[in-house]
Amino acid sequence: MFYWLLKYVLLGPLLLLLFRPRVDGLANVPGSGPVILACNHLSFSDSIFTPLIVRRRVTFVAKAEYFTGKGIKGWLMRHFFTGTGTIPVDRSGGKAAQAALDTLLRVLRQGDVAGIYPEGTRSPDGRLYRGKTGVARLALESGALVVPVAHLNSDEIQPTGKLIPKIKPVRMRFGAPLDFSRYADRRGDRFVERAVTDEIMYEIMTLSGRPYVDVYASTLKTTVEAPAPQGSGAASPSARDAAQPATNAAPPSPRDAAGPKRP
Repeated sequence: MFYWLLKYVLLGPLLLLLFRPRVDGLANVPGSGPVILACNHLSFSDSIFTPLIVRRRVTFVAKAEYFTGKGIKGWLMRHFFTGTGTIPVDRSGGKAAQAALDTLLRVLRQGDVAGIYPEGTRSPDGRLYRGKTGVARLALESGALVVPVAHLNSDEIQPTGKLIPKIKPVRMRFGAPLDFSRYADRRGDRFVERAVTDEIMYEIMTLSGRPYVDVYASTLKTTVEAPAPQGSGAASPSARDAAQPATNAAPPSPRDAAGPKRP
């Protein structure tokens, strides 16, 4: 109830007026049945704009820190995310992260829409990073269609670390639904999961026009934020190298991903 109240009464109309969405391909989101929205992640505001624009209810996961903040800001964020049905996830991995995927799986099995960021975190520099295979596991376990979604300029509207967004039209692009039912009998196969994830990332890259980097964004962030060795005035060579990974032309194309073979 609070979700629809926020969307259509308390917050949504104002956001639509201020940010004047320019959206391509919204009709690619099926009007019924389980759907996964697989989005690139440029800004905190991505989790606001996607549910605002998509007509159906969208359930996302968000890092657990958004639910544990202190003071007025923490209280507001916690109630906002709780009210919009967002699920907290411990990004340190393990059972907690799996629990979030299991919860999204329940959403899909109810015939609803789940939103996910395959990169696992916001891009540190606007490029598209290697996808984690949780999105593939959701698609194969649920049988849901996957709609690739490209946020085109949310990093300009609200860059990382900025509390007040810039008022300008938000731009998004929705791709054609991807059907992975051809892999229905290969659930749990890590080669298939990687192939499916790469195909999804290829479509997001095509829609977004962003350069692709074949490393995990979370790994890059950890390396860059690591302190320099004691007694050194600069970061280690490995940290500097990791901070600027080579940009690849693309993840493996759908043709490459269509039939993974075991070694």
